Amino acid sequence: MVPEGDGLVKIIFSRRGGLSYQDFKNYLQVLRNTLDDTVRIHWPVIDVDGIEAKDHSASAGLQLADIAASAITAGVESDYFGNCEKRYAEIIKPVIYNRSNNYLSYGLKIVPRPEEMLLSDQQLTFIDLFK
Repeated sequence: MVPEGDGLVKIIFSRRGGLSYQDFKNYLQVLRNTLDDTVRIHWPVIDVDGIEAKDHSASAGLQLADIAASAITAGVESDYFGNCEKRYAEIIKPVIYNRSNNYLSYGLKIVPRPEEMLLSDQQLTFIDLFK
């Protein structure tokens, strides 16, 4: 049985080098202050001050999130031979959050935007999976 919470979204990162958690908090503040009406976040449930990072070994949930992130990475990052493995992304796609089949604004956030990058045909095929 899962204990009842307080209704807030708890954001926990798997601790790794190179990611500034403060920058992420600042990004959320930018989104909160935007006048763009396409940003539809229910702010009363987002606990920005509660954002934290833990070692992935501390949580099965973080380990599952790492598996999902690795699957997406394998789909878009070229291996030693220059190939991308999109099958992992195809397998995990049904459980990625989307809104009206919009994955790239909700479940996946690719930065910079795909149209701003020089992508191979295999990488474009991966991106097309989520359009």
